[in-house]
Amino acid sequence: MDFEQNNDDYSSPLPPEPPQGSGPPPVYYPPPFAPAKRRSGWRIFFRVIFVLSIVANIFLFFMLTGLAAIFMTGYGGVLTEEVLREGPSDSKVAVISVEGIIHGPLADDVYSQLTAAGKDKHVKGLIVRVNSPGGTISGSDRIYHEIQAYKARSGKPVVAFMEGVAASGGYYASVACDKIIAEPTTITGSIGVISWWLVVQELLEDKLGIMPVTVKSGKKKDWPSSFRKPDAEELKYIEEKLIAPAFERFVSVIGEGRQGVLTIDQIRRLADGGIYGADEARKERLIDDVGYLDDAINLIKSVAGIAEARVVEYRKPFSLGDFFSLQKPNTLRIDRNMLYELGTPQILYLWSAY
Repeated sequence: MDFEQNNDDYSSPLPPEPPQGSGPPPVYYPPPFAPAKRRSGWRIFFRVIFVLSIVANIFLFFMLTGLAAIFMTGYGGVLTEEVLREGPSDSKVAVISVEGIIHGPLADDVYSQLTAAGKDKHVKGLIVRVNSPGGTISGSDRIYHEIQAYKARSGKPVVAFMEGVAASGGYYASVACDKIIAEPTTITGSIGVISWWLVVQELLEDKLGIMPVTVKSGKKKDWPSSFRKPDAEELKYIEEKLIAPAFERFVSVIGEGRQGVLTIDQIRRLADGGIYGADEARKERLIDDVGYLDDAINLIKSVAGIAEARVVEYRKPFSLGDFFSLQKPNTLRIDRNMLYELGTPQILYLWSAY
């Protein structure tokens, strides 16, 4: 008997001939078909896809982590530009804000705004909008210095626009500008220095029975101290070492900023710590004019020699971290820094009635 089976991948041999006369022929079962070999191309393809998906997921994870960090903390010093008045984009007037109590972080914020304005080649002039009763001596002086440095680098005009309160350190920062305009209701002046600290001697000793102990290398090492009432010698020492130098610095800064407008003697007459309304300040030549923001815009355009301008303001983007900081309860937290601030005189360019 002849038997033959063929396919593409397998051929079985013919069965052997049965011996003659040995009975019925044996039943022959052909071997199963051998499975066709799969091609390895698809396996490689799927492996590549799998590896690429892992890489993509890792990239997506880090991207989302970065976006979450930005959302939580802000854009790392990047400021957004908000349009206050429409105009051509290639001719801008930038508004820099000095608002609130002046201290180190506010000075840093002003520096960032001035840096953004300096990098924009389309900015033709600057308005420094001031609404501050003043603050620390160092913070006020830093803002004054940064405005002066911007003027020197760019050669562009700068106008101060006073809103609400621009007293003491707020006025100190304003005189760095070329011109000063104040709203009709602005309070300004308060030229001078103030210092205060808490004396808790009677509270500790008489009420609580606590006796502070101080070991010092010299008589004046702990002047002033919250643990005792200062005598005349100590007060005179504070006035000579802290108050007088800061006051002279204030007078000289105004003399430099208002050069040709006020003499040093006139500044000293006005520097009794008193405040002035806008009209009185103009009469005393502490400011140049009374008006509103649009008047300041018109003035800066006139000085810069431009007919039209887009007026922009720089702001820090609101972040999720800012939102959560607003939700924190105002709990009293006393630590070493707070104790130091309470026990150390604060020498300030600040209108204390604020």
